[in-house]
Amino acid sequence: MSEWPSNWLPVKGSDVFSFVTSGSRGWAQHYASSGAAFIRVGNLDHDTISLDLSEVQRVQPPAGAEGERTRLRPDDVLVSITAEVGMVGLVPNSLGEAYINQHIALARPLPGLEPRFLAWYLASEADGKRSLLASSRGGTKSGLGLDDIRQVKLPLAPVAEQQRIADKLDAVVTLVDACLDRLARVAPLLKRFRQSVLADAVAGKLTDDWRIASASREWATTSLDAVAEVGTGSTPLRSNPAFFAASGTPWITSGATSLPVVSTASEFVTDAAIAAHRLKVYPPGTLLVAMYGEGKTRGQVTELGIAATINQACAAVRVDESQASRVFVKLALMANYLDMRDLAEGGAQPNLNLGKIKSLCLPLPALPEQVEIVRRVDLLFAFADRLEARLAKAQAAADRLTPALLAKAFRGELVPQDSADEPAAELLKRLTADRPAPAAKVRLPRAA
Repeated sequence: MSEWPSNWLPVKGSDVFSFVTSGSRGWAQHYASSGAAFIRVGNLDHDTISLDLSEVQRVQPPAGAEGERTRLRPDDVLVSITAEVGMVGLVPNSLGEAYINQHIALARPLPGLEPRFLAWYLASEADGKRSLLASSRGGTKSGLGLDDIRQVKLPLAPVAEQQRIADKLDAVVTLVDACLDRLARVAPLLKRFRQSVLADAVAGKLTDDWRIASASREWATTSLDAVAEVGTGSTPLRSNPAFFAASGTPWITSGATSLPVVSTASEFVTDAAIAAHRLKVYPPGTLLVAMYGEGKTRGQVTELGIAATINQACAAVRVDESQASRVFVKLALMANYLDMRDLAEGGAQPNLNLGKIKSLCLPLPALPEQVEIVRRVDLLFAFADRLEARLAKAQAAADRLTPALLAKAFRGELVPQDSADEPAAELLKRLTADRPAPAAKVRLPRAA
């Protein structure tokens, strides 16, 4: 926890919040297509105190005490108390009528305080959030209790300084968010760059100048099985304990095709499985094409870096290197990823088959040009890899900026202090004097 300036006072949540409460269960019966906003844990975020209102559930709230108790006001501080504990949000003026469920606590700042200061403090990883998470209970009663928020230790700075800190944080964090947004746009650009390189490579555009200079012949077109042996594998009976072991011959499934090279295995088959199912052990350098699989798996291409068997969801492609470069064929298959997916047939889970893989159309320049294409693609991909590494470093540095700013803010180092500010001790006296007295409990008469 940061060391607070000497003119700040340590206080508890109950000293600065007029009350702390949470929503209740049973709001699902009030869901509607229109009406008041219903703020849930998904509308909070770990990196900001702004609410994410891109998707908001709507409700027609119940009349009476329950609706009034959980109705939000501008500048209410929200804290997630179950699931992803410790996310903090601040209710904006623009939200309108809104309510919360049982997974969120509402902490209402006393009048005369800067709500942004309190919210940012609770969101600070090195300060308020750490204190809240330390209070999070484990076991069967996980999460935060309302008393944890009432008892959490907070700093009380002069109000004018609270406002200066909040204004500075708002301004600088907005710049940091804009920087992160711009950086996030780079990764899709790099992906499109690689796709464009592959498309140009197999269309001959990447080596137009080389072909003219070398007076190379025109490209031919062939099928994949004309330059490669194409096979597949199978899945040994899992009910037979003699077929799978902790070690043995690697057995690869279509899930591994997301890797550029398969160098390890998570499952191994025995010699008995290989014999019983006539599994072929493919050598390193064999290309694998996923013929089916969930999500983006179908059509992915990888290469064996180890000798291995495969299951029936993969096609194994052993290129005849006297006719074609193995790396060139791999690039061509990668470039045809979307086309291969379009060839798949079936219902909810469309699949490729071995016949379609064998008949894939393959552009075939002369071997020297294939080698030149591979060389140029490697250079361009290496350039993209360097940019990606620099992007990752920039994103990591930018991700550290907001936590560093918050830590600096709550050490009193982000904005200058002013001796003319009302001292925090006087502010606390005024808050205590102005706090409304708790409502007296009304004792109802007993029924006769």
